[in-house]
Amino acid sequence: MSDEATGGLPEGAPLSLWVATAGATDFPELRGTVEVDVAVIGGGIAGLTAALALKRSGRSVAVLDAGRIGTGVTGHTTGKVTSLHRLAYTALEDSHGTSAAETYGLANQAAVEHIAEVVADENLDCGFRRVANYTFASSEDTLPLLRSEAALAARLGLPAAFTADVPLPFAVPGAVRFDGQAQIHAVQYLQGLAAAVDGGGSFVFEGTRAIALQEGTPVKVTAGNGTVLAGDAIVATNVPFGDRGRFAALCQPHRSYIVAAPVDTPPMDATFISADEPMRSLLTVRLNGVTYLLVGGEGHPAGEQLDPAPRHASLAAYARSRFGAGSAAYRWSTQDAMPQDGLPYAGPLNPDSRHAFVITGLRKWGLTNGTAAALMLADLLNGTPNDWAPLFDSNRTPRTGSGAGPAGAPAAGAGPNVPQADQDRRIADLGPGDGTVLETAGTSTACFRDDGGNLHTLSAICTHLGCTVGFNRGERTWDCPCHGSRFDVEGRVIQGPATEDLPPRPAP
Repeated sequence: MSDEATGGLPEGAPLSLWVATAGATDFPELRGTVEVDVAVIGGGIAGLTAALALKRSGRSVAVLDAGRIGTGVTGHTTGKVTSLHRLAYTALEDSHGTSAAETYGLANQAAVEHIAEVVADENLDCGFRRVANYTFASSEDTLPLLRSEAALAARLGLPAAFTADVPLPFAVPGAVRFDGQAQIHAVQYLQGLAAAVDGGGSFVFEGTRAIALQEGTPVKVTAGNGTVLAGDAIVATNVPFGDRGRFAALCQPHRSYIVAAPVDTPPMDATFISADEPMRSLLTVRLNGVTYLLVGGEGHPAGEQLDPAPRHASLAAYARSRFGAGSAAYRWSTQDAMPQDGLPYAGPLNPDSRHAFVITGLRKWGLTNGTAAALMLADLLNGTPNDWAPLFDSNRTPRTGSGAGPAGAPAAGAGPNVPQADQDRRIADLGPGDGTVLETAGTSTACFRDDGGNLHTLSAICTHLGCTVGFNRGERTWDCPCHGSRFDVEGRVIQGPATEDLPPRPAP
């Protein structure tokens, strides 16, 4: 069914399939003061993997998550657990050398096996299953790149081969195949990690947004209604705070989209991603008696386009035309930190940090990059040598890119002043569920009309570094195009690096 057939409304519930089918957790909010060895800010794949590794080594930990476990970036992934990252190895060898490409590959392959071991050790019911993963060519022109990537990955010690036998329901000329990879219900996996972390002197806190981190002896992490005192702290919040803006400049926020649509076939024993543009990422999973096809893609820098409806419509159309899928049951988007030089960051939060650490820049492959970075960082905190540490060095100088952040990002007050009569007309023309930003005398106001016709007005100045937010109609959020902060229509932070809400502002 097309958007036109549904009256312009996108297909499917605006919710991640993983979040919708996982069930809810109920860890408490932090209240008062807690003392532990390590505070972990962020309950996604990186934070929880590090927390469990540290707990297993005898350290006490406290994990703080602003929402519910699994409802952040990790809960909006595709669910692929693989060291085949499209055509990453050719790009990494070109930019960083063969040794760096090898270390990256072996770290991610070790992450695949670590996840498998945790699932077995903790007896986690999270849909883990072994599959092959393919990067496939949509045209003959791409085949030389795939042959080269497969040969390089095999030389690096990865389970790689080129194949012309690609188990898709449509013809493709060939693919890179990695054997022994996996897929997983990402939210159920995180919930299992959280259950393993909590208890025995360690804690998981939900509904607890960290708002400040102060290094010292001890490190002090401040949240709304409580404080954690710790010997060390790890910031694992996709885009970190407390870093003086370093990583917002080194990593560009990038958005991508996924739909999940039912198909009348058993799940495939493989996952896929196209080497050609437009990129399409494919995975099937059976949940509650229904087989779903997940189609991802349509990525773009954050703030470049705020309406997700055409993106989701394009993915749903692909699912129908290539797989005979039904109307999308779920649709969602996600936002990742893309490092300028193509490598994740894990290590000290700032160059002079001794007890505050960071994991970021997971380049859309967070299930394995986040796991590998977390294991490396746990070793660092435990004083254990780790061969991956130089690759993930958080104090490195990127070999590519200027470090200046996204080009052309609008600063606060950059829009033209709008005459009062035009402001009144634009506000009057706002329909239910719509929003706009008005500029006058250097002041930016975010205006949103709810479904009941009530007008809500906020400052449109992002509380991170002062850029002007824009309205995302499809998801009803205020999104910052500079560093990826996002706010709900009441101004509450839903994704950092911002830690403060948008304040109310009178209507212009």
